[in-house]
Amino acid sequence: MVAKMRIGIIGAGALGLYYGAMLQRSGQQVRYLLRRDLEAIRQNGLQVHSVNGDFHLPKVAGFASPEEIGPVDLVIVGLKTFANQQLIRLVRPLIDKQSCILTLQNGLGNEELLAAEFGTERILGGVAFLCSNRGEPGHVHHLGEGKIRLGEFGGGLSERSKQLEEIFSEAGVPCEAVADLRRARWEKLIWNIPFNGLCALLQQDTSELLARPEGRCLAEQLMKEVVAGGNAQPLREKIDGPAFIERMLYLTDQMDHYKPSMMIDREERRSLELEAIYGIPLQQAKEFGAEMPLVEMLYSLLRLGEEKE
Repeated sequence: MVAKMRIGIIGAGALGLYYGAMLQRSGQQVRYLLRRDLEAIRQNGLQVHSVNGDFHLPKVAGFASPEEIGPVDLVIVGLKTFANQQLIRLVRPLIDKQSCILTLQNGLGNEELLAAEFGTERILGGVAFLCSNRGEPGHVHHLGEGKIRLGEFGGGLSERSKQLEEIFSEAGVPCEAVADLRRARWEKLIWNIPFNGLCALLQQDTSELLARPEGRCLAEQLMKEVVAGGNAQPLREKIDGPAFIERMLYLTDQMDHYKPSMMIDREERRSLELEAIYGIPLQQAKEFGAEMPLVEMLYSLLRLGEEKE
């Protein structure tokens, strides 16, 4: 029997709203920290538009502050990493003796930040392969994918991570507990670094980018650099670069004019998650002797765009 948990969602954007809704629909007790969507959700509930079937949650526990949420068993963090200076303050009121924290944020450095404050033993990380966007307040659009791979920040395949795998799977979210979270994070970067960055910089969606030979070639070259950067890390098992890149390109080809989150953030003149997705991975690659010159150039161009605005 799947355990019932009190779950707090910090960062209830497209990712947090979708996964929270799926967990709530399966019977979990979910509490959401909300801003833009707060009044709409309090009045009308949460509407999920999904490729797997739409559904509506008429009653949603939405709160304006973490203090109102109070202690929970599991904190799920979906906050954009450019807001990480607020992360500890937002999470602290949700923590008691038994609480654990699962960060589903992009990039690297998030688990370290949380572990420094709350202890390594509380921290899990996960990578979400999710195509989702926010709609009008109180609406979230699930466009495809949705799988989560999660694991202990301290390493190893724990009973706790297996329990979370079961909880997400029961909720209709494909989930895999992994022993090597570092490897899973670098695998996600193999997609995130080229497609988030190039789509934001060029203001072209994934279909437009891959339709041109130059775009496909550049994406592939960036992916090769990230594979090399990842494989320079102390992974339990090296990433099979050619096979993984081929699969990522195939899956991206199936995304019909998908706009990655960073492209949307640039369109709406919001900050980009540059340090977690580019700065810290570049630093960690260099620490283990791997250079990623194309990634570094993309990072610089994206930073120039930020400074201009």
